[in-house]
Amino acid sequence: MRSISLILKQFSRSVLLIAGLAVMGFAARAQGDAKKGEALFKAKCTACHKMDQVMTGPALSPTIKSETDDKWLTKWIQNNQALIDAKDPKALKIYNEFQQKGMTVFADLSDGDVADIIAYARAWKPEAPAVNPNLPAESSAPSDLMIFGLLGIVVIAFVVILVLNRAVGSLERLLLKKQGLIAEHEEVAEVDSMAKLKELAKNKKFVFFVLFCGMVISSVWTFETLWNTNVHTGYQPVQPIKYSHELHAGVMKIDCQYCHTGAYKSKNASIPSLNVCMNCHNSVKTESPEIHKIYDALGYDPTTSKYDSTKAHPIQWVRVHNLPDLVYFNHSQHVKVGQLKCQTCHGPVETMKEVYQYSPLTMKWCIQCHKRTEISTKGNAYYENMLAIHDRIKKGEKITEAQMGGLECGKCHY
Repeated sequence: MRSISLILKQFSRSVLLIAGLAVMGFAARAQGDAKKGEALFKAKCTACHKMDQVMTGPALSPTIKSETDDKWLTKWIQNNQALIDAKDPKALKIYNEFQQKGMTVFADLSDGDVADIIAYARAWKPEAPAVNPNLPAESSAPSDLMIFGLLGIVVIAFVVILVLNRAVGSLERLLLKKQGLIAEHEEVAEVDSMAKLKELAKNKKFVFFVLFCGMVISSVWTFETLWNTNVHTGYQPVQPIKYSHELHAGVMKIDCQYCHTGAYKSKNASIPSLNVCMNCHNSVKTESPEIHKIYDALGYDPTTSKYDSTKAHPIQWVRVHNLPDLVYFNHSQHVKVGQLKCQTCHGPVETMKEVYQYSPLTMKWCIQCHKRTEISTKGNAYYENMLAIHDRIKKGEKITEAQMGGLECGKCHY
């Protein structure tokens, strides 16, 4: 019995020791706020890091999850250069793995800030794809299915009339033959095709039906042609570089305005500068022939990381969305004031390997969108300014055009 009690004591001590070490290990991990860490990550880290994919730096979530020493992580994030200079083995391994490109020093981040980022990276999970509620409703223009269905009904009606007419004629001949009012040679003569055509031409109902069907078909064709004049839904020109929105906006989840910076402040969304591409592609996918087209346009030599302005030339992108000259459309009014998502007009660009015109962009389509889109005035500086001006008008105060937005360049300059 005594030996059993000794064994139990030793076992209990071992269990307590292991539990104590585990508690110490958990305590050693940073206890941060994941929500604050998310804000810090988006502000400080997104230029070089994705949570689940390698960019300029490693994929942050699996890297941090695999590292148990939070003190070392804190030192690395705050001043990685000091660890490299001190010949720290972990630091040197990462430094050499990413072609000796040092990470930005974040001396402004406190230990608590770093703990928040670490907590967010460990708690991060990939988002499930969601159905976009902002996709526009389909245009009510006549569809091809409706048009071909109408033509099919006309053809079927024509065939039915011919069959019924033939059946009625056969029954009449049988009746006349039975009554002895028609001879065999006369019946054979009636089979002559030319005689049938002449007989049909004299049939006023048949002639009216043919003319009516012809008028309906020509009217539908004319309406469809006029309706789709200058409408380029599905237009997908060949671009000089095969840029995939599906990869960048879909898989990588890069925000549209990271590249199209003019959308929230200008009439035009603007074509991104090639220097924006180089934020990532100076080290990502450098072997791709499509990326080398960017290098050639910039006069950039990837082997020396130097630019030669004498070799630079613009990329001849082909415009996809064209509006008539009589139309004025301002991106900032819709994106910043109206707070619409890009997909509302441009469709699910995050699924497009090559961009095409998704919406018809007709006047009717725009009016339908304006009728169903609700306006939220709360927290919107534009509408708050309008309300303040209306209050001043009610008080009889003087109001100028400038206060109403009359100094905006887009008011006059298209």
